[in-house]
Amino acid sequence: MATATRLDDSSDYDSSCSSSITLPDSSRSFMSSRRSSISAASSSGDSAFSSHSHKPHKANQAAWEAMRRLRGQSGRVGLDHFRIIRRVGSGDIGNVYLCQIRNPVNPVLGSGLPPCFYAMKVVDREALAVRKKLVRAEMEKEILGILDHPFLPTLYAEFEASHYSCLVMEFCPGGDLLAARHRQPSKRFSISSAKFYAAETLLALEYLHMMGIVYRDLKPENVLVREDGHIMLSDFDLSLKCDVVPTLVRRKPDPVAEPDVVHEKIQRCSTPSCAIPMQPVLSCFLSSSKRNRVVATTTILEDIEELVAEPITARSKSFVGTHEYLAPEVISGQGHGSAVDWWTLGVFLYELIYGVTPFKGENNEKTLMNILKKPLSFPRMGVSTTREYEEMAKVQDLISRLLAKNPKRRIGSSKGSVEIKKHEFFRGVNWALIRTVRPPEVPSDNMEKIRARGVVVPKLSKKERDAPYQIPTHHFDYF
Repeated sequence: MATATRLDDSSDYDSSCSSSITLPDSSRSFMSSRRSSISAASSSGDSAFSSHSHKPHKANQAAWEAMRRLRGQSGRVGLDHFRIIRRVGSGDIGNVYLCQIRNPVNPVLGSGLPPCFYAMKVVDREALAVRKKLVRAEMEKEILGILDHPFLPTLYAEFEASHYSCLVMEFCPGGDLLAARHRQPSKRFSISSAKFYAAETLLALEYLHMMGIVYRDLKPENVLVREDGHIMLSDFDLSLKCDVVPTLVRRKPDPVAEPDVVHEKIQRCSTPSCAIPMQPVLSCFLSSSKRNRVVATTTILEDIEELVAEPITARSKSFVGTHEYLAPEVISGQGHGSAVDWWTLGVFLYELIYGVTPFKGENNEKTLMNILKKPLSFPRMGVSTTREYEEMAKVQDLISRLLAKNPKRRIGSSKGSVEIKKHEFFRGVNWALIRTVRPPEVPSDNMEKIRARGVVVPKLSKKERDAPYQIPTHHFDYF
């Protein structure tokens, strides 16, 4: 089996990383068996964090409150405040460690708060400087500092210790979607499960594009599963920052493609600002002599307002990503923009449902040639009901539109997520309330098994809690 590698021939600032915040069975590097992305191209403190300390989506959570109290008591957050438990992931620019606050029984920190676990990403700045990848780590830190979305990471603190740079984020005990896919029957998700994960991933990409961030590294390994079963995108060192101008677009609803929207508008429309003729209706109140006549009625509808915030002017010629997920325009070197994220969404959805990527070849070179030349095809899959057949037809249509080799013809290339969310495959998804939907798998249901594997740290003695903390140089190795 060929190993897909993460690419980055950077001409803007980028390169590659693939550190996953997962729950391992041992402290070994998890990335050794995963598709990675290639590059072809000192005092403690969190001074920079103060400008990004307002996170409404995390304000009421224990992990955020514990960090806020720690910062309020000590005036800073540093490495000496954490106990490193084990390494849970490693990648091209850093390692990720499971950790918790060293002294959670402190009367200031421990009042009414449960023990909280964090994921600490540690990068060796000196090593990255030698490898000319330091700018990637800086970009990831900058992006993490501005994110505030339920499906994206929360940066609780960032600080430096000696020549190490540390980012403290939330820990995802559910691992990543690649591991979750391998646990499924036939190593693939059902269409309903794939729709759930694709919908939440789409919302995360939508937010990133609204913030002027092109992600460029979507793959199941980078989609983590939180304790509640909802997703979190990780790894932003390949991301591209660019300008975006949000635009409010007005359009008329389509009575055929959007019957639900039309029905809602009929209920609350009161002004004849626009009129769309509907299908003729037969009134049941006509006299018997007139029942053969069809009475045409006109329904008054309002325009629909849609927010489009797609960085369509973004351009980069960097060779970045993972082989099996690279868009044709990235391989050709002609320059790419935000449409690469919609290509990767298509490959991502294909892999979730079929268990393989659509253009995988015998080796990386063959894979790239397949992406450029090979027509898209779908493996045969048995369906037992008419509904399953219809859902399969819908998802194949969406994937085909996402995997258009010409980025200008790709769905989402002009209006972004607005176009994709209206596709028939996502019909019925309540985007505003998606976090109230029960996920296909909920790791918190299996927390007892996780505790049995030794993740929960035994209670520290007073001597251990009060002992000064030393940087574990045997853990923070070069990458």
